[in-house]
Amino acid sequence: MNKIETPERLMEGFAARAMETEIPGLYASTPERLPFAPELEIRTFLLRRDQGNILVYSTTGLDKDAATIARLGGISRHYLNHWHEAMFASDWVDAPLFVHEAERASVAKAYRVRGTFSRRHLFEEDFEVIPTPGHTAGATAYLWDNGEQRLLFTGDSIYLNHGEWVAAVLSSSDRDRYLENLELIRDLDFDLLVPWAASVGEPFYAPTDRADTQRRIDAILDRVRRGGDG
Repeated sequence: MNKIETPERLMEGFAARAMETEIPGLYASTPERLPFAPELEIRTFLLRRDQGNILVYSTTGLDKDAATIARLGGISRHYLNHWHEAMFASDWVDAPLFVHEAERASVAKAYRVRGTFSRRHLFEEDFEVIPTPGHTAGATAYLWDNGEQRLLFTGDSIYLNHGEWVAAVLSSSDRDRYLENLELIRDLDFDLLVPWAASVGEPFYAPTDRADTQRRIDAILDRVRRGGDG
């Protein structure tokens, strides 16, 4: 007997597909415009893992995807790249939150911080925490191996502007440390860049390889060394 697809079941399937990406295990939240840069939109990403799902970044309207996230297994841990993301905190998220120690005080104004770190380390063999200060004092990248590809989450230390990889050097940024950690990122082995922000209506992650990564980050380094903002 064929299963009868009730309206509720059809809606559940539609909601899950709305978050699903072409990347195994990677689910993207409903995008939000950045109020101070409306040409960009931000997303939170759910990493579906057998050991427990991880949420990376923060967006205000994550409650829109709450039911789907629950059906995907919920959230076991939550990581922010830096404290600016806490400006877009979602009241719905109550998973243990982890940030760089340098971000604790600012993040704690919006979220309850469960734990902090200051060194590069591996969590459960598939999720690597890589501090990359520069954009802010505790900016951190995360490298996830989904079993098929290696995904690098850079917040907006590197983001996508009409497909181009760019940095966000602010007046408060530490330019020298930014340069140092862009060089670190250039030498990482990853297949996909998955930033917090990307141009509206355009791809929000970028396939890459070692040669492409080096070329793109060398271009950023050249702009930043010449005094540009990214």
